Amino acid sequence: MSVVDQVLMHVPRAYRNVALRHRELIKFGVVGATTFFIDTAIFYVLKLTVLAPKPVTAKVIAVLVATVVSYVLNREWSFKERGGRERHHEASLYFLFSGIGVGLYAAPLWISRYVFDLQEPFTSRLVEEIADFTAGQIIGLLVGMAFRWWAFRRWVFPDELNPKH
Repeated sequence: MSVVDQVLMHVPRAYRNVALRHRELIKFGVVGATTFFIDTAIFYVLKLTVLAPKPVTAKVIAVLVATVVSYVLNREWSFKERGGRERHHEASLYFLFSGIGVGLYAAPLWISRYVFDLQEPFTSRLVEEIADFTAGQIIGLLVGMAFRWWAFRRWVFPDELNPKH
């Protein structure tokens, strides 16, 4: 019995049925939460040290590292039952759509900083940090995650290529 199955045994039956129907989405969410922490840690380490004057660059690097981890976890766990493409083709599509996702993740932070000028000296350091977190770690994450969920299921790990289904 897998770890997921063991956890599901402790979930009330009504919720268990919903969780089973949306198993891929829940796994995708767990991978997303894991890579969110990786992304956030790398972003803030870079932004508060060597890339202090370049927060968007720090964000792009953080998302790229998190994306590599995400590919491995999604391929081996979230979408394990899907796909069927050769690995190099699958990985190419994954990183293509993830590249688009990087732009979607970084766009709200770029808009916050350079369109709305939510940065010093135009605002306080506290407002800058709140705006950076909101734009880069919440809005960017939600937009990028929604796009990637759709693209991965549709193009990278399509169900119709899997002969088991």
